[in-house]
Amino acid sequence: MKTPELLETDDVGEAVRDGRPLRPASAYRVQFALDNLDFRPLRIHDPKPLGRQILDAAGLEPDGDHSLFAILASGDFEDVRLDEPFDLRERGAERFVAFRTDRDFKLEVNNDEVRWGKPTISGHILANLAAPGPDEAVFLEVRGGTDKLIEPGMLVDLNEPGIERFFVAARPLVEIIVNTRPRSVQGPTVTFEQVVALAFPGTHAPNVVFSMTYRKAASRPHAGELGANGIVTIKKGTVFNVTRTVQS
Repeated sequence: MKTPELLETDDVGEAVRDGRPLRPASAYRVQFALDNLDFRPLRIHDPKPLGRQILDAAGLEPDGDHSLFAILASGDFEDVRLDEPFDLRERGAERFVAFRTDRDFKLEVNNDEVRWGKPTISGHILANLAAPGPDEAVFLEVRGGTDKLIEPGMLVDLNEPGIERFFVAARPLVEIIVNTRPRSVQGPTVTFEQVVALAFPGTHAPNVVFSMTYRKAASRPHAGELGANGIVTIKKGTVFNVTRTVQS
């Protein structure tokens, strides 16, 4: 039996987004940053590398003063130990960041001072620190401009001059289009049932069935069909088309 040829490179990020396992390849592409959010492609030959192998591939001294983290899809930082394997095939992480270990950063969360040991912090961690309510979100104060909404999957660079200040406020409404009509909803997600209620308010007989398509969504895929109990991450201008059918 002929042995399949190895790919030259398989991209971990593409595999994560496509929901597929990594393919056998000579190397695996991840994204790497040092002390900031300026990620660059990095090729790793082992699908289950040690932390020191990742640092070495990035041109850093594995026994130097750096700590290494994988950034998970949730925005959490997971410590990658130098002499323990990190399985790219199972962990679903495509981004790695190394930090110098001799620095700390000061920020404010709801007027309380917080010291953080990395120059980057995720929206998920900020949400845990700020504890917003169900209809609230975390914002970054922008002096002289519009305050920035920080979603859980986002990363914030703390290297900017001054102290970053974060606070909790009401989540802004998002304007979507439902059956050609603009509707304002509380983001960042909507359910199938919420959109049906916007398209056809009131109660419905048991023999009434709804079908729905969407496009221009923030979530992946950006377009498709949505069924009962489904959820879509929206942005301004996300379009929904809802059809009502009466079954005989």
